[in-house]
Amino acid sequence: MATAQSIDTGEYKLFPSPRNVHRVVFEHQVFLPYPYMLIEMESYYLKGRYSLFAACRMADGKMGQLATFEQADDETKFKSKFVPD
Repeated sequence: MATAQSIDTGEYKLFPSPRNVHRVVFEHQVFLPYPYMLIEMESYYLKGRYSLFAACRMADGKMGQLATFEQADDETKFKSKFVPD
C-alpha cells in the first residue's frame, strides 16, 4: 500500500494526485467539494502549469479536491468549463 505525503497549507490539508506532473501548490486555487469525482485536467487545455490535490478544508472539515494554477487565466478558464457530474 502506497502512502502519500500530505501538505498542510493552514487553509487545507492536501494529498497530491499521483497523476500530477507538478506537485506544487500554485497561487490560483479552486476548491471543488467533490472528493470522488474524476477530474481530467488535461482536457481543459490549460496554458500554464497546474496541479490537483485531494483536499480537506480545515475551516469546516469539508472534503473535496483543490485545483491549483500557475496562471490566473487558467483558473478562470477552468471555472467557466468545469461542470460537476
